[in-house]
Amino acid sequence: MNIYFAGSIRGGRNDQELYASIISELQKYGTVLTEHIGHKSLGIDGEMKYTDKEIYEKDVKLIAEADLVVAEVTNVSLGVGYELGHSESLKKPVVCLFREIDGKKLSAMINGNSYFKVLVYTDLEDASNKLKEFFNK
Repeated sequence: MNIYFAGSIRGGRNDQELYASIISELQKYGTVLTEHIGHKSLGIDGEMKYTDKEIYEKDVKLIAEADLVVAEVTNVSLGVGYELGHSESLKKPVVCLFREIDGKKLSAMINGNSYFKVLVYTDLEDASNKLKEFFNK
């Protein structure tokens, strides 16, 4: 199974370590096409060796190749929102992980869309358990 993982880059890299851990969990279930999202070397400016157009073209190609899209949506990101909409237009199954923390609310455009499977979690262990449950169904 090919899994496209989406997480904030230019919207903020505060959750980079969490992304790396989630990607490790997802690798139990398939090949993560975007494991670079969890790398410490990837900063808020994104992939510096590519132009924005090259990043866009690469990402839409990878979404097309994916069997499943998993997005960590706690941190607001225009790019992740676009990836989710594009995934839905391609009829790709989508799982959104949202961490319950003070002051954060999930966008109504995500939470109100029944196409997306939203998994609300509190910490990495909880996210791992919910992903395991999802993949075992």
